[in-house]
Amino acid sequence: MSSSSLLSSQSATNRQDKVSVAVPDRFMWQGCSAMETQWRVERLLSRYVACIDDDNLEAWPSFFTRDACRYEIITRENVERGLPLTLVFCMGQGMLVDRIVSLREANIYPQRWYRHIVSNVVIQAVAEDHLEVHSHYVVLQTRRNGQTSIFSAGKYKDRIVLRAGELKFAEKRVEADTHSIDTLLVSPI
Repeated sequence: MSSSSLLSSQSATNRQDKVSVAVPDRFMWQGCSAMETQWRVERLLSRYVACIDDDNLEAWPSFFTRDACRYEIITRENVERGLPLTLVFCMGQGMLVDRIVSLREANIYPQRWYRHIVSNVVIQAVAEDHLEVHSHYVVLQTRRNGQTSIFSAGKYKDRIVLRAGELKFAEKRVEADTHSIDTLLVSPI
């Protein structure tokens, strides 16, 4: 069996395992209607990517819970093959802060500007204490010479909780369709 048919066969198996039950359009979560919850989730995602795009990375960890948050970037290829190897893995806000401190003070890299586009924000599951949310993203990268290219595209899989009246990420898993990244993975995705 060729490697391409093996991947096709594994992908088909994964598709069969991914049958999801639709969340009803009408629900209440933490005192908010489905429409208000959707709006608040989309606003959280918009503020999150604006923080990265505006290079306000010192504020990036504040989008996550203080207690036991998780952030990872993994390629779609590894997900489909059941391989746990990630490109980035942070457990807890301290690791998120360390990532930004190292980015600002230790790493040397060419200047780049990023623009995120987030779409198809779907609340996949509503639990008493959290939401499971999936969305698609594309990150455009512009180099100093003005050349823009797609840096990464894929899916966000988030577990979102309410803390002190604000939505926060308890988990953010970035599943990148783009598994060949042409430069050092500098900024969060």
